[in-house]
Amino acid sequence: MESQPLYCRPEAYEHFAKQLPVINTTDGLLHAAVAISMHALDDVDPNAIDMRLLSLATRVRHRIRGEQIQAVLAHLHHVLFDEERFFGNHADYYSVINSHLPIVIESRLGIPVTLSLLYKVVAQRVGLFVQGLNAPGHFLVRVRGINDWLIVDPFFGGTVLTREEAFERIERVSGNKFSHTRENLKVATHEEWISRILANVQSNLANQDRQIDLMAMRELQELLDNHETPVNA
Repeated sequence: MESQPLYCRPEAYEHFAKQLPVINTTDGLLHAAVAISMHALDDVDPNAIDMRLLSLATRVRHRIRGEQIQAVLAHLHHVLFDEERFFGNHADYYSVINSHLPIVIESRLGIPVTLSLLYKVVAQRVGLFVQGLNAPGHFLVRVRGINDWLIVDPFFGGTVLTREEAFERIERVSGNKFSHTRENLKVATHEEWISRILANVQSNLANQDRQIDLMAMRELQELLDNHETPVNA
């Protein structure tokens, strides 16, 4: 590496930097999110996190008997939301722990952007195609169906929403009114997804006046901002 961080744990910084050339892949997205947590948490094993999510996908795959997307989706939601009980952390929404994927996996509680990331990783590994929706004040995903897209809200137990219901959800959660345009329900690039996690962490740290940790997250954001996405990505 050309430079060393002044504030971020070197192992977190290095792992984050390694993901940038592959950030457009699901694995790159996952490991960039894990790297963020490696600054704050001791003994984070990225491979163990990867295997934990793979085990969830394996459980789903073992129950699939056909290739119908609705059936795959039903099994996925049963494992994630009925059995594992992943859900939004309404009681402690603004805690920084909701942005750390290892804690989200253990507690089964998180914020929209981290629960959506977990959902995407597991869903992609059972053959679904999932994109993040970078809506203002909330984060959703959409799953490609046979002829259209299904909007899913992992924060509220995997609720499937119509486009209008999605806007209603965004407005209710954020407490603001938005125009119902494509811009306010746009697909998130993986860079934008990670930036949103970093923004949440930085906001939490600033509110706690944790300046050293805040500067560490800014170092990761700078790495991301200076990364050049491959032309053919």
